[in-house]
Amino acid sequence: MILRLNSQHLVSIRVHAERTYPDECCGLLLGKSDPTGKTVMEVKATKNGWSGEASDLTKKRRYEIAPQEMLAAMKQARLQNLDIIGIYHSHPDQPAIPSECDRAAAWSHYSYAIVSVSEGKSVDLRCWSLDDQQVFQAEDLVIT
Repeated sequence: MILRLNSQHLVSIRVHAERTYPDECCGLLLGKSDPTGKTVMEVKATKNGWSGEASDLTKKRRYEIAPQEMLAAMKQARLQNLDIIGIYHSHPDQPAIPSECDRAAAWSHYSYAIVSVSEGKSVDLRCWSLDDQQVFQAEDLVIT
């Protein structure tokens, strides 16, 4: 699968990740899917709503998009004749490789863009999708 986004989308994701460091950022990728891949039309930053109440994990290692934000984004996308095609988030001081927690929470029809942020600077961005065996596979990223 291929995920296409333009250079401004890439800048928006990287800036959001750097701005929220050392916490994880998160957001949605709105766009269109077709047999050749997915095309991002809009990047929508969201709040990291992770509370971690039942865990010792913090926003430095986890993210959560509130259901209200997901619903609002779905409605906004529908009005623009778009879909939520993916989710992005950052990995502060960690590689842009999905964690087990990322896998457990992933949905197979979404693309997952992960940006690695090292000491406050975005250093890598990779895309992933979940296959039928619930294993992440690298997705090609095309900057248009």
